[in-house]
Amino acid sequence: MTDSRPLLICDCDEVLLHMLRHFSDWLGEAHDVDFSIGSWELAKNMKRRGDGPPLTQQEMLGFLGGFFPEQMARQTLVPHARESLAWLAERADIVILTNLQDDCRTHRIEQLAAFGIEHRVECNQGGKGAPVAQLVAEHGDPVTVFVDDLPHHHQSVAEHAPGVWRLHMVSEPELAPGVPAAPAAHARIDDWRQAREWIADRFAEGADARAA
Repeated sequence: MTDSRPLLICDCDEVLLHMLRHFSDWLGEAHDVDFSIGSWELAKNMKRRGDGPPLTQQEMLGFLGGFFPEQMARQTLVPHARESLAWLAERADIVILTNLQDDCRTHRIEQLAAFGIEHRVECNQGGKGAPVAQLVAEHGDPVTVFVDDLPHHHQSVAEHAPGVWRLHMVSEPELAPGVPAAPAAHARIDDWRQAREWIADRFAEGADARAA
């Protein structure tokens, strides 16, 4: 590894900001759709009120497109996320890597800034492994920790940037029990007070994840 400042690459929804509980409220209010938070199979968790047919994956994606960016103001801060990022920023550079369309980037930057979180924000579509590898190279191949709630992103990072430490976090209490620990992650921690200590330890050790 180089002497570059450590790097934290962090997801946003259900890591820094709660999303699903507010998405559920909006679906009920605006679309007469009930949404149960229990797993990441979002279409299966949605049900029309009355006797309508089950929702399709395409309809679910359409609802997500309706939530972002118009309903982003509903989102709330995950407990201890802001303070933990501020504490970690004393030790590392931070990039927020969020899976939103590029035209939502300004909305996300402004949204996070309103909560006192002001770091570089990059949007992505699809697996996060390739953009993580690009960010690591851009920063000089430092000790890097990646935090995300979705298991397939940890697998993608493991394939494209195996030297990156991977922390699985699901900050929504109603969702966390229904999401098994990501097989490709090095640890699963759902509370920022514990997570920041784990992250700081990886930075202090200064070792590539492949040495673990």
